[in-house]
Amino acid sequence: MKKVVFLFGLMIFLSQVMNSCGGKSDNPEPGPSGNTPTPLQWTKPAYFPDPVYDLSKNPLTVEGVELGRFLFYDGILSRTDKIGCGTCHQQVAAFTHHGHDVSHGVDDQLGTRNAPSVQNMAWNTSFFWDGGVHDMDMVPPVPIQNEVEMGERVGNVIEKLRKTPVAGAAKQVNYPKMFKAAFGTDEINADRMMKALSQFMMTIVSATSKYDYFLKGDASALTAQEKAGMTLFKQKCASCHSSELFTDFSFRNNGLIPNKINDQGRYAITLNEADRLKFKVPSLRNVGLTAPYMHDGRFTTLQEVLDHYANDQNSGKDSIYISPTLDPLLNVAGQKRGIALSNAEKQSIIAFLRTLNDDQLMNDKRFSDPGVGTSF
Repeated sequence: MKKVVFLFGLMIFLSQVMNSCGGKSDNPEPGPSGNTPTPLQWTKPAYFPDPVYDLSKNPLTVEGVELGRFLFYDGILSRTDKIGCGTCHQQVAAFTHHGHDVSHGVDDQLGTRNAPSVQNMAWNTSFFWDGGVHDMDMVPPVPIQNEVEMGERVGNVIEKLRKTPVAGAAKQVNYPKMFKAAFGTDEINADRMMKALSQFMMTIVSATSKYDYFLKGDASALTAQEKAGMTLFKQKCASCHSSELFTDFSFRNNGLIPNKINDQGRYAITLNEADRLKFKVPSLRNVGLTAPYMHDGRFTTLQEVLDHYANDQNSGKDSIYISPTLDPLLNVAGQKRGIALSNAEKQSIIAFLRTLNDDQLMNDKRFSDPGVGTSF
């Protein structure tokens, strides 16, 4: 209940912040300056579904995306001016926090969940492991105002952005100038900041992996083992990790033993008993680059993940945790709980999963830190 009240209060607070800092402020925006942002064409991969995000409400521009890139990486969004979005969503790791089970926030405090990947965001119907946010524009305020993650207030961030460039800063960034280039005037408000961040995140589309080249007609893009793994994957895994986005965006209890903080997942948002221990099904694109795995990063390898689903981890004990909300796909009457997989099948599936790695995306300078970020 506390989480629901908190989120409701957060939405009201953000609305107030946006109104106080945005277009409804007592200081109306200056008139047209003559600046005209450059429209940026966004094209979805032909075999992807239509995006969920409404671009008509936030048309992409070259300047808006560039502003979003700076904001994404800049630690100015945090209380300590050191933790940016890019700190826990690093390009080299498909915009996750590689090697960290849970992310480190301000003052090196530890969060409670593994950082999800920031990619193909345009297709998400909800965000975070518990689906507590349904609008991409409302995603950034959550970590910004989380006391452990960034520990800041949106209103303070706006004030800091208005005071840039900062004398003595290692990287001089003139945000009033960048906002003017992106939106036509130098007014900085929360609504514009969130829209710029969404514009940047919209552009992070993963669709140039080996698997994508295979889909486009290059049969040689996958090896025989990878193709065998693809067939097995579609038989054994695609009920949840469906479509070319490799997720059905549902919330499921996949039989993990509750962790030490007894994270109840989706239930904390809905207070519906049927949602206990359910977490969002993540996309598997770039899964070979995003270890560790699961909502709390408990598994460090894909082998461990498949051992869990096959219910044959090395301990020899039943690794599928039984609870009323356990996904029925893992608890078929008359069968051993889990998904039947031989070791050879696991290796083929892992080989296929690695074909979803998108090295072009990882090295594309359009998405890289412009020199304002901090990573560890």
